[in-house]
Amino acid sequence: MDTTDAPQIIELVNKSLPFTPYDAKWVPCSARLVTMGITAKAKGALSVYEVNGGDVNLVKEINTPYGIKCGTFGASDLGSRQIATGDFGGLVNIWDLETMKSVYNVQAHGAIINSIDGAGGMDTGNSQFGAPELVTGSRDGAVKVWDIRIKEPVLSLEPQEGQPIRDCWTVCFGNSYNDDERCIAAGYDNGDVKVFDLRTNQMKYETNVANGVTSIEFDKKDIEMNKMAVSTLESKFRLYDMRIFHPEDGYSHVATKAHKSTVWIARFLPQNREIFMTGGGNGGFNIYRYHNPLKREGTHQKDGLPVGNLGKVELLNSRVISTQPLVSLDWSPDREGLCALTCLDQTLRVSVVTRLHKY
Repeated sequence: MDTTDAPQIIELVNKSLPFTPYDAKWVPCSARLVTMGITAKAKGALSVYEVNGGDVNLVKEINTPYGIKCGTFGASDLGSRQIATGDFGGLVNIWDLETMKSVYNVQAHGAIINSIDGAGGMDTGNSQFGAPELVTGSRDGAVKVWDIRIKEPVLSLEPQEGQPIRDCWTVCFGNSYNDDERCIAAGYDNGDVKVFDLRTNQMKYETNVANGVTSIEFDKKDIEMNKMAVSTLESKFRLYDMRIFHPEDGYSHVATKAHKSTVWIARFLPQNREIFMTGGGNGGFNIYRYHNPLKREGTHQKDGLPVGNLGKVELLNSRVISTQPLVSLDWSPDREGLCALTCLDQTLRVSVVTRLHKY
């Protein structure tokens, strides 16, 4: 890999934290970050840091009864910028970051909430459609959708009676391009990937990727489904073309090996959805570019029906920053290339990826 003219990765901040972080999110339209995790005494930690030159300063912090696993600003409006979190006790809270008090809480699950995502709020500053909603995935095997104006789930996808309970590791929203359309995607510890259409109330797609699914994300929430990234155990991630569906083969995908360890996370750059970054169990992150094919639609060799043509994934650069797994990654919605990462070595890191304008 020739990195002479590639995007460069510059670390701005390396901050040791007094707790184990599981997630970090940029506060939109600010230089602040929210970090979430668990303390040595198994309490939750929710901290707000402000980036100041080559350091981050603690602005506010609280401890909660349960460790916090995940968070999102996706269902919040720009005026309030309230973060929703899921914790080890199965609770969903929405926090006012000025008072550091919960303004919404519900016992969402009977076990740890592994993943949470939001839609209908500001997201990356673009106009969002539909109701402000959260989706949660839990170790209890359930995936639930919540309208933050009420405290009952508007949808609950649970294992059928007598069926084995599969740990849901990751969830996300997509296809939210008008007031009616919206879908959710979920990944499970046995490799199942499920995409559910909220408008028709039907399962849109199911497949199995043979390894536990650690993260799942659409390249953009507020457009028609385009690409979906699925990262897994055992050094692999897949990119799916979600525009063309074949009745037997489903959606076309391209699989890539990375990190020589678990690929814990994959996140698309908000300003350019052809660029994405992955974080690995080796403590490193890779930057990729997806090249679309000349023609996205092909013809199936057996039945002549339309099928998606696969593009190519190009590794632009990589860097190892820790001896411990990199477990969260959040691109800044306001500054192209600025990203926050957390590692299990109890650090928060802020980096900038340069030269992305070339792509």
